[in-house]
Amino acid sequence: MEKKTALYDRHVAAGAKMVPYAGFQMPVQYAGVTEEHFAVREAAGIFDVSHMGQFFVEGPEARNLLQYTCTNNIDTLKDGKAQYTSLTNENGGIVDDLIIYKIADEKYFVVVNAANIEKDWEHLTKHNEKFGADLRNASDEISLIAVQGPKATEILQKLTDADLSAIPYYNFSYATVAGVENVMVSNTGYTGSGGFELYFPNEAADKIWDALLETGKDYNLQACGLASRDTLRLEKGFCLYGNDINDEVTPLEAGLGWITKFDKDFVAKEILQKQKEEGPKRKLVGFEMEKKAIPRGGYEIADADDNIIGKVTSGTMSPMKKVGIGLALVDVPHHKTDNRIFIKIRNKAVPAKVVKLPFV
Repeated sequence: MEKKTALYDRHVAAGAKMVPYAGFQMPVQYAGVTEEHFAVREAAGIFDVSHMGQFFVEGPEARNLLQYTCTNNIDTLKDGKAQYTSLTNENGGIVDDLIIYKIADEKYFVVVNAANIEKDWEHLTKHNEKFGADLRNASDEISLIAVQGPKATEILQKLTDADLSAIPYYNFSYATVAGVENVMVSNTGYTGSGGFELYFPNEAADKIWDALLETGKDYNLQACGLASRDTLRLEKGFCLYGNDINDEVTPLEAGLGWITKFDKDFVAKEILQKQKEEGPKRKLVGFEMEKKAIPRGGYEIADADDNIIGKVTSGTMSPMKKVGIGLALVDVPHHKTDNRIFIKIRNKAVPAKVVKLPFV
């Protein structure tokens, strides 16, 4: 039985197409993927992403637990700042990618992927036996709305007492939004078009959603679903857990070396240190199709001699570029920019080119 977010009735009333996703009934689209995609790139869109998981990690050992289980260095976080990081398993594979918000010295707010809530909770709980931090899973109590796009700040500013220009990228503040007090307003997002993410109790979801849609009418704000969220993130080369990264892909293979800090101890540090020194044998890359074709996750990739050298992890037709784009895990040295690869689509080897990310 799938869960429903606090905004489920709003989506159904608006005519959204609902689909099962990560254990929830979620809106996949409203007006249409392309229309929603361009609304976010050119104006603004709002997304219900309340299916994401939220944990509180508190107490004197909170920092030590997160420092040991996450690859990034939590000591660079100041109060009011957020950090992108990953959890690793004993083999160096990615358990999840996540964002940690530092509220205070002994209080952190951790946002994880919807499909991994249970797995992440078990992972943190297991390692916490050594530390004894206070863990609380607040996933069922908190709603999350993302307001994204070049006009997102202008729209949100009309509804809040906070000076949004004073909240830099990957920082957050608590503010009143649409009359709802103590909303966490975070300058983060998964679209690459700027904007904010709002965290608040479920009871306030309808009020904030309605206020945003009403205020956004003059700005071409649109309600958006998971499908456009996927095309938006893919154009920016952002990883999606379960597609591009998983328990068997390491941060170094995924191009996430920048969130993997070896100046501290963490789970599987030695394995990853060795991989860094030797160089990963495969890497996650972006590619563009050279002919009209849409690559899909799971398609095999070959070299010019028809040897299989990897597979597509995510793919779509880019609404902005009007070409097929994708992310793929390929064997080194086929990962180099401008390298020609061949995507196996219905028994045909369709040429593509490795490109630098982001696509847009």
